[in-house]
Amino acid sequence: MRRTLTIVNALGLMLVVFSLTYLLPIVTAVIYSDQSVLWDFLLAMVWTACLGVLMWLLTRRYRGELSIRHGYLLVVGMWTMMPAFATIPLMLVIPDLSFTDAYFETMSGMTTTGATVLVGLDYLPPAINIWRHELNWLGGLGIIVLAVAILPLLGIGGRQLFKAETPGPMKDSALTPRIADTARNLWVVYLSITALCIFSLKWAGMDWLDAVCHSFSAMGLGGFSTHDASIGYYNSPVIEAVLVVFMLIAVVNFATHFLAIRNRSLSVYRKDPEAFSTLGIIILSCFGIALFLWWKGVYPDFVTALRHATFNLVSIATSSGYSSVDFATWPIFAPLWMMFLAATVASAGSTGGGIKMIRTLVLVKQAGREFLRLLHPSAVNPMKIGGQVVMNSIVFAVLGFIFLYFMVVVTLTFVLLISGMDFISAFTAVLASVNNFGPGLGTVGPASNYQSLTDFQTWVCTAAMLIGRLEIFTVLILFTPRFWRA
Repeated sequence: MRRTLTIVNALGLMLVVFSLTYLLPIVTAVIYSDQSVLWDFLLAMVWTACLGVLMWLLTRRYRGELSIRHGYLLVVGMWTMMPAFATIPLMLVIPDLSFTDAYFETMSGMTTTGATVLVGLDYLPPAINIWRHELNWLGGLGIIVLAVAILPLLGIGGRQLFKAETPGPMKDSALTPRIADTARNLWVVYLSITALCIFSLKWAGMDWLDAVCHSFSAMGLGGFSTHDASIGYYNSPVIEAVLVVFMLIAVVNFATHFLAIRNRSLSVYRKDPEAFSTLGIIILSCFGIALFLWWKGVYPDFVTALRHATFNLVSIATSSGYSSVDFATWPIFAPLWMMFLAATVASAGSTGGGIKMIRTLVLVKQAGREFLRLLHPSAVNPMKIGGQVVMNSIVFAVLGFIFLYFMVVVTLTFVLLISGMDFISAFTAVLASVNNFGPGLGTVGPASNYQSLTDFQTWVCTAAMLIGRLEIFTVLILFTPRFWRA
């Protein structure tokens, strides 16, 4: 009971911190002289802060360090509660928006999925568009990491939270001795690159509002846009090129960026096996898909094919989810290959979704070990990645993760099929949600959105986003009897 109240206390503090995120849309509403939206955000901020303070005051004597088990509870509690409060301004501003659709939108933002149920994005109040994209940005590196940098100052340790939230199997490698320093350093890098992206997009031709919004969603690999036509609205090769560069930056482990900056050396990227594999596969795939589209006559020349293939493939492969054309009309091989990449190539510690490249490398290495074992049963062949030995316990954890990953995709696809969706729409909607890359094919393709889904189908996709963002184990472990007996 005491640990449960400790979780409530921590959630209260997080709500207070989260209420401060309303300041950006409030400032935006003031700049654009939108009084009605201003009051809506102020009201949402007050409600969120008051409940957070109340939760904290009622449980303040129970604050303390969390066990790993309660760390998982707190992470899942935060990632389900924050989107609920984030719906308040959406429901106040957008007429007839149901809680189901509003929650889907905010969960999509915070999990950096980028799927949307809204139409008329071009005409939304600027503060609402800023809010949607800010959720992308905050979710990118993880609100938990931000909280870890702040909560120790308030008497709550954060290592259990960081382990539950940090993507990938290598969760114990801290950049600095103290976890709060690690979190702060990652956010400094994240903020600095975001600022550079804003100025780059402004230089490329966007206005300030669009530059800020798209920088937020590009760095978070969330893919939200201020236009229904996404990046196709601009029809600008320069804007597409800028976004490609920053999406590729965001798909690399931010710890690698931090180490490169701290050491003032690019050799860090060469030594990172994930970064080399991720960028190499994406770049080769861009040229391969461009040649395929040119060969199939989709585009009249290779340069045009390369432009559209590069932007859309990088967008989907990095799990961002922008689109410049309706790639659902391409021969089916191309979009399915893009979605396959989205499930595998993002680096652990990046803002991307999916299985993560480190797990892909472990699987490939393990397959090689099995081949060697068949030929030489007595051979000793430890697995090494990046010059480091990978313990068998990590290999087994990766194998368990991959099994659960495919079971989640298959199970949720069947659930959507039972609800009446066609196979392509159901399968790609689940893939897009679990891997957090937004647009699928069929009724949820890049030329449409998720508005046509029933409430039940919307909640299934919402759950898939949460499961994917928290990397499956963090959520599913709550449904095991052993967890509650521990």
